[in-house]
Amino acid sequence: MIHREHHDAVTILRMERGKVNAIDTELFIELIDAFDEVEQSPARAIVFTGAGRAFSAGVDLFRVLEGGRAYLETFLRSLTDAAGRIFMFPKPVVAAINGHAIAGACILACACDYRIMADGSGRIGVPELLVGVPYPALALEILRFAVANHRLQEVMYTGSTYLPEEALERGLIDEIVSPDRLLDRACELAGQFGAIPHRAFQLAKQQLRRSTWERFNQYAQDIDPEVLDLWSSPDTHAAIRQYLERTIGKSK
Repeated sequence: MIHREHHDAVTILRMERGKVNAIDTELFIELIDAFDEVEQSPARAIVFTGAGRAFSAGVDLFRVLEGGRAYLETFLRSLTDAAGRIFMFPKPVVAAINGHAIAGACILACACDYRIMADGSGRIGVPELLVGVPYPALALEILRFAVANHRLQEVMYTGSTYLPEEALERGLIDEIVSPDRLLDRACELAGQFGAIPHRAFQLAKQQLRRSTWERFNQYAQDIDPEVLDLWSSPDTHAAIRQYLERTIGKSK
């Protein structure tokens, strides 16, 4: 589910799962393994992208409905582990957002050091609250870190998904390029960041992200158990079914 390519000193990690790279526990586990491999390799940076026309359409909600609480315990823990691995990864990570990046996929993109999005009809955003599911502690802190402060409540409460120019204005992305230049530009920038002496880059990244990481550790123990309860509740599952019926015309 995570395809690896090498481009000079840059490793490209590409999500490949189904038509829209929907996220589940197994994808998170493979993603963490891939980041672990790159950390131990000579590669100096990562480009993180998706296969096909979508970066990722977000969480596989059908798995959520099928798996119930037992699945959700593992899934939410894996989500936090994967997002945290990207957010604090000691080497540069550039997101090449090749299409839709919705909900959990938006969080993964926001965890990267720099986000480049292909121009076009792809959308990015976090509609979680529209579905009735709350944010795990780290997911919200990553969003707080990435999004322009005066836009954060709008992004969260409205659950809007944004076209590239709108996303740039809100801080969800850092740059827009034509689709045919996306991967080349991401590799170029990853190479530029990767050329910075490793320990200097790592220390600067730790300084920038330390307060976010500390807030996560401070609040996760209180927040995440309730998040699991709400994700697992019958009311939330009913809301998820309604959301699936509205957006793709089917549910389970």
